[in-house]
Amino acid sequence: MSGGFAGFIIGWIVLMIVLMAIGGFFMFRKFLKRMPKEDGKSTMDWEEYYVEQTVHMWSDEQKELLEELVAPVPELFRDVAKQKIAGRIGQVALERRSSQMTEDIIIEGYILATPKRDHKFLIKKLQEKQIDITPYQPLFDR
Repeated sequence: MSGGFAGFIIGWIVLMIVLMAIGGFFMFRKFLKRMPKEDGKSTMDWEEYYVEQTVHMWSDEQKELLEELVAPVPELFRDVAKQKIAGRIGQVALERRSSQMTEDIIIEGYILATPKRDHKFLIKKLQEKQIDITPYQPLFDR
């Protein structure tokens, strides 16, 4: 066996191990989200519950706003991100005992649902839409 061919095989093995590790990481994360908590429901169960309880509150404009806000998320992960964010927005709406979805609730839920590292993209998007972020500053500082 030549040295170049052996290097190719070793490189291929390393690449496969790395790709399998990455895939396993994401599968494990999804598995953890499906594990029931103390209350008997998983994180994903709660997300689905909040979405189902508030689906009638969303207008077409508000759905469009949510679509715009999740647009920076890579398409592969967009549906999962949208489900998580819509669940958190629904939770905020139910906690406020709101009868309809408002822009304020959508933005607050979005901020609470997104990791801190993604807040700069959200701030940029809100500024593009000429939405004042001052009332939401305490949520960004969490």
